[in-house]
Amino acid sequence: MRKKSNETTLAEAMQMMLSEFRLGSELHERRIQSLWHTLMGKTISTYTSGIAVRKNILYLSIISAPLRQELSYSKDKIKAMINRELGEEYLEDVVIR
Repeated sequence: MRKKSNETTLAEAMQMMLSEFRLGSELHERRIQSLWHTLMGKTISTYTSGIAVRKNILYLSIISAPLRQELSYSKDKIKAMINRELGEEYLEDVVIR
């Protein structure tokens, strides 16, 4: 079956809508917030007080100093895990405060 010139797939239409209404970054931020709790587990999620994404940088607020130090050693691994789950290289860096 050939695709006519004025037909688009549902995926293409969704991408165009996200682009038109500039919702892509907000969608990624919400998805990353839910992925954080799934990927990191209950213990780390308990000590996480804030998750934000601005300009493709993930900002994490951790309330436990030892955990903050431990996670700072794993920033590249965290970035790779989340990008793999998103299916694209969205995050450029992870900042832990």
